[in-house]
Amino acid sequence: MNWDIVEGKWNEYKGKAQAQWGELTNDDLDVIEGRREELAGKIQARYGKTREDAEREIDDWLGRS
Repeated sequence: MNWDIVEGKWNEYKGKAQAQWGELTNDDLDVIEGRREELAGKIQARYGKTREDAEREIDDWLGRS
């Protein structure tokens, strides 16, 4: 799936993102607004992951969505 689709339909994907990364708050998801870089940064901050690990998780999630 193309990230542009996720970004365009972020309100639909917020719930899926929160199910995947439960430590992200509704406020976090509102700030992210579908921006992949913001999502990766929040995953890094909340879970203490490297940028590469966060990007890999996003790719895996995107492949399942």
